[in-house]
Amino acid sequence: MTITDVARHAGVSKTLVSFALNDRPGVSPESRRRILAAAAELGWRPSHRARSLSVSRAFALGLVVARPAELLGADPFFLAFIAGVETVLSEHDQALVLLVVRDRAAEVAGYERLARDGRVDGVLVTDLRHDDERLALLERLRLPAVTLNRPAGPSSSPAVCLDDSAGVREAVAHLVDLGHRHIGHVAGPAPFLHSRSRREAWAQALAEHGLPPGPEAVGDFSPASGAAATRTLLGADEPPTAVVYANDLMAMAGLTVAHQCGVQVPGDLSVTGFDDAASAAHTHPPLTTIRADVPAWGARCARTLLELVEGGAAEDVEMPPARLVVRDTTGPPRRGGP
Repeated sequence: MTITDVARHAGVSKTLVSFALNDRPGVSPESRRRILAAAAELGWRPSHRARSLSVSRAFALGLVVARPAELLGADPFFLAFIAGVETVLSEHDQALVLLVVRDRAAEVAGYERLARDGRVDGVLVTDLRHDDERLALLERLRLPAVTLNRPAGPSSSPAVCLDDSAGVREAVAHLVDLGHRHIGHVAGPAPFLHSRSRREAWAQALAEHGLPPGPEAVGDFSPASGAAATRTLLGADEPPTAVVYANDLMAMAGLTVAHQCGVQVPGDLSVTGFDDAASAAHTHPPLTTIRADVPAWGARCARTLLELVEGGAAEDVEMPPARLVVRDTTGPPRRGGP
C-alpha cells in the first residue's frame, strides 16, 4: 500500500495524506482523522527508504566495538546495554547498526564507512580511552555522538554518565567492615577510562580506611584473564583475603579458580564483582557484586542520541550511581587468610 492508495480511499490529495501522516500542519482535524482511518484500514506502513530519501536520514544509530567477537559474545554488559538501546529504537521504528572490529585501525575505518555510506544518523561511543582519538574523528566526519561517561579531554558530544566509583568504594567499605585488611583488585585493560576509575576508587578507598595498597593484577574483562589474575594473586607469598574484581566475568572465573585450589569462598577468600549480570545471583555461592542498571543506561543513551540527531543538541545526563548488592561470596576472613 502506498500513500496514493490511502489518498484514493480517503478522497483527498497525496500531499494532504503526506502532511497528515507526517503530523505536519495544514490539515483539518476531520481530514486528519479520515486519512489516519483510511491508512489503518488499508494496513499502510511507512517506507523507511522513502523517508530516508526525503529527509536525508538513515533512521539508524551505530555502535562500533573494538573487541574480539568471542569476548564480546561472552560479555553480559554489552548484551544488556544493547537490549536497553533496542527498547528505545523499537519504539521509534529505528535500527541499530553494530560493527565488531578487532583493532583500532579497523575501528577508524568502521566509523568512516558508516559516515561515508550514510548508514547511521549518529553513534554511541563506549569504552572511552585516555587521549581517545575517536572524538576528533567523529567531529571531522560530522557524525553526531553520545559517549558513555565523560572523556578525559574536551568533547562537544553529550555524555550519559554512571558513577561506578561509588559502588567500588562501597564494596571496599563492606569488606573492611567484615574485618578484611588485605584486599586485592583485578582490573580491566589499562587504556579504558572505566578500568582506571574502578582501580583508583579501590586504591583511594583503601587509603581512606587507613589500609596499605593491596595486591593487584590486570585482566581484559574475559573469564580467562580473570582466572589467570586470580591464580597470580592466590600464589603470592601473602595472598589477599578479599578481591574486588572490575567485572562479573572475571569474578566468576576467580570463584572457579578458588574452588579448584581448595580455597573456600567466603571463608578463605571474599569476592566481589561488577555489573550484576543475570548469572551473578546463580553462581556458587551467589556473587556479591556492584549493580549498574545497564539496560536503563543503554535506553537513556539511545534517547539522548535521538534527541541530538533530531534537535541538534542534547544535555549531559547523570544516571543513578552503581550500588553494592551483597550476596554470599563475602564474609569475615578466617584468621591468617588463605
